[in-house]
Amino acid sequence: MSKNTTGNMFRVTTFGSSHGKALGAVVDGCPAGLELSREDLQAELDLRRPGTSKISSSREETDEVEILSGIFQGKTDGTPIAAVVYNKDADSSAYEPFKNKPRPGHGDYTWTAKYGHYDYRGGGRGSGRVTIGHVIGGAVAKKILELLQIRVVSHVTQIGEIKANHVAYSLVEEYSQENIVRCADQKTALKMEEAILKAKAKGDSLGGIVETIIFNPPAGLGEPVFGKLDADLAQALMGIGSVKGVEVGFGFELAKSTASVTNDEYYFEKDQVRTTTNTSGGIVGGISNGMPIVVRMAVKPTPSISTVQKTVDLKKKEEIEIKIKGRHDPCICPRVTTVAQAAVNMVLADHLLKGGFIHPCRL
Repeated sequence: MSKNTTGNMFRVTTFGSSHGKALGAVVDGCPAGLELSREDLQAELDLRRPGTSKISSSREETDEVEILSGIFQGKTDGTPIAAVVYNKDADSSAYEPFKNKPRPGHGDYTWTAKYGHYDYRGGGRGSGRVTIGHVIGGAVAKKILELLQIRVVSHVTQIGEIKANHVAYSLVEEYSQENIVRCADQKTALKMEEAILKAKAKGDSLGGIVETIIFNPPAGLGEPVFGKLDADLAQALMGIGSVKGVEVGFGFELAKSTASVTNDEYYFEKDQVRTTTNTSGGIVGGISNGMPIVVRMAVKPTPSISTVQKTVDLKKKEEIEIKIKGRHDPCICPRVTTVAQAAVNMVLADHLLKGGFIHPCRL
């Protein structure tokens, strides 16, 4: 297994598994002189921590982070930043019955088919818990983005069939923090919460859509042809477990329209070039144009459900039925907003360094 590292100049390598001793990340390529503390990382990890609401997993993990290297006197020193979070509430007994019995919707079978030897406890390396490494890397990247006043905000816009009403982008960050669903539309958030709890009561789960907005990006991020900004963002978001689709700007809706309607026309705002609309989501030709960047990802329903499902016993070579037990999110969309932000942060930090917007060695 070799693809545990993302980025070119800003590189993040994640490690660990759901029921292993610990998880974490090594961040390499961060310039020296960046003010960074344990609290910066902990604040982000607290947002994705389980057991914080009635619509999240009841696994009680504090997710307390420890920085092992890369920080001296409160600033980065240009060496690899290593941070670790120790697992403290893993219960592997619920997974023992599923050894050699792949759970539908999970990577159990495909990982077994590829590697042969598979850690089935809580999904092992394929668990959503490994996104702790994403969040650590994203927290470091966030501090880099703040130098240029770039802000990344993710929020839930749809749960199942329930769609949120549009909320002004300037209000999304504030409003989405006022409910456990992390939806900026307060009234719809209550309906979403109710739907999630109903699915949970039935032993089922729901999927949804998470939108991420990048405020104040500079024009010129991205490299054609194989280093397009939207391509890298899509790859980063698709790399998050349970994400099955990504769109930029109006995305698939553009296929229904015409260029005369969807082309974003230019104008001057003082000395800055702006567009009258933003159907392209802030990226044209694979390069940012200075408008807010908007990306959405489709998140499938959590595959761990307590209803009876059909599968196979790989050892006995027979078809069987299983019923999954354990502690799982009935909808991962609210918690995955933090992971989406982290993934986008890392991509942007990498492009800022590659594009010369920030000196790669020191600040």
